[in-house]
Amino acid sequence: MATEGGGKEMNEIKTQFTTREGLYKLLPHSEYSRPNRVPFNSQGSNPVRVSFVNLNDQSGNGDRLCFNVGRELYFYIYKGVRKAADLSKPIDKRIYKGTQPTCHDFNHLTATAESVSLLVGFSAGQVQLIDPIKKETSKLFNEERLIDKSRVTCVKWVPGSESLFLVAHASGNMYLYNVEHTCGTTAPHYQLLKQDGKFLACVSQDGFLRVFNFDSVELHGTMKSYFGGLLCVCWSPDGKYIVTGGEDDLVTVWSFVDCRVIARGHGHKSWVSVVAFDPYTTSVEESDPMEFSGSDEDFQDLLHFGRDRANSTQSRLSKRNSAESRPVSVTYRFGSVGQDTQLCLWDLTEDILFPHQPLSRARTHTNVMNATSPPAGSTGNSVTTPGNSAPPPLPRSNSLPHSTVSSAGSKSSVADGAVASGVSKFATLSLHDRKDRHHEKDHKRNHSMGHISSKSSDKLNLVTKTKTDPAKTLGTPLCPRMEDVPLLEPLICKKIAHERLTVLIFLEDCIVTACQEGFICTWGRPGKVGLLSSQNQASSPGGTVV
Repeated sequence: MATEGGGKEMNEIKTQFTTREGLYKLLPHSEYSRPNRVPFNSQGSNPVRVSFVNLNDQSGNGDRLCFNVGRELYFYIYKGVRKAADLSKPIDKRIYKGTQPTCHDFNHLTATAESVSLLVGFSAGQVQLIDPIKKETSKLFNEERLIDKSRVTCVKWVPGSESLFLVAHASGNMYLYNVEHTCGTTAPHYQLLKQDGKFLACVSQDGFLRVFNFDSVELHGTMKSYFGGLLCVCWSPDGKYIVTGGEDDLVTVWSFVDCRVIARGHGHKSWVSVVAFDPYTTSVEESDPMEFSGSDEDFQDLLHFGRDRANSTQSRLSKRNSAESRPVSVTYRFGSVGQDTQLCLWDLTEDILFPHQPLSRARTHTNVMNATSPPAGSTGNSVTTPGNSAPPPLPRSNSLPHSTVSSAGSKSSVADGAVASGVSKFATLSLHDRKDRHHEKDHKRNHSMGHISSKSSDKLNLVTKTKTDPAKTLGTPLCPRMEDVPLLEPLICKKIAHERLTVLIFLEDCIVTACQEGFICTWGRPGKVGLLSSQNQASSPGGTVV
């Protein structure tokens, strides 16, 4: 990391960094962007997002990559660390008129070499279901914008489902859709889903993390940012911890079992855009591992809807987290990127997870870095769900348990949305107080909270009342003071881009990052970098104008 006051050194873009695992290297030939490789003028545009899917084809090159830049959407074969990117041959390219793609998500469950379902959300509020392999558009949801007129901030398939997906809007509402049902002019209604213990984590501009039982929409726990809005959220691979980031420049670690903040991390100098756990470096040794089922993908971006928890209960978590069954060795690795153009890596270790003495600003045994940076502010919300203890070959999505679709840089006020579980006559939930009465009237038909248990309603009311007065939450379990919890310091903190960073995805052989200029970068893991053969780049082919 550059030294404080290093001037030129501080502004230098890093192309490699070293951790305890070894050397990570930027692979220039594996960079993806628009075919002309010209930096995108990002002023006034939505954040660049990246989604991955593995088609499991026979060629051994089944990874596919989707990313949005301005009004354009690209779909490429992703060659990773193996071969150089060929930007002259996108599988599909779409240019949209009058609206911009804001987020997207693949259905990993139904993907094949012949067909893949891709959801795309737009700035005008619509959601499109497309097949970039067949180059088809099958359905358009909220076409007339009668359900919600605001920007789509995140779309995510419900883990383990072939047809259900969630959509979060800048209005603070979240909707549950079924691709098999015709999209009407009012919020969709479905029957009660199977009770399988899924939980959903949501963060938003009001600064609150809220964790819900997905099926019952009952509030499990809450947390408040130190100040400002929260922009991103992700689950640990085993579903025991949640990490958030936002306008307070901090990363905050929250325990699902104990429903409390257990650590904060300070290393960024501006808003934190994305947080993500690295399931390939995280080490949790347990004699009796927890059982999870469902998709290993987590909602990132605004609907940072990440991983789903099944066949596990809080009591089982508590038991296995007790002193009697404490893991022999525990290290959770997670990362964060921000508007300060920096990538930070963090290790969450036993001295934080299992303190042997009262907390007094304890430090982790990682590299000590300078961690002083001024606070800032922005808008957005994110949702994620917990996932499997062991990652599949490609748990790839901008919110792997890194769930999050966050709307960093958005100018519209975004409150949080809770997941609409599929309860009968319920498909949307809004937790914030609406200031625009006209807007409230337009969407009053979408509100249906009568099914929520009184216990959960009381918690929601409590959060609504306290969120308007940050002074009343500071120093409480909702928002402990800085000196009351351990302070993590980054393992590494490197400037890796010229523009704000919007993507962080951990893959088995590499780390993928992206910035607002539209460049998707691949960082080879130690020992995973092979010889890349450069390929001539051709000019941009013709695309589909929508």
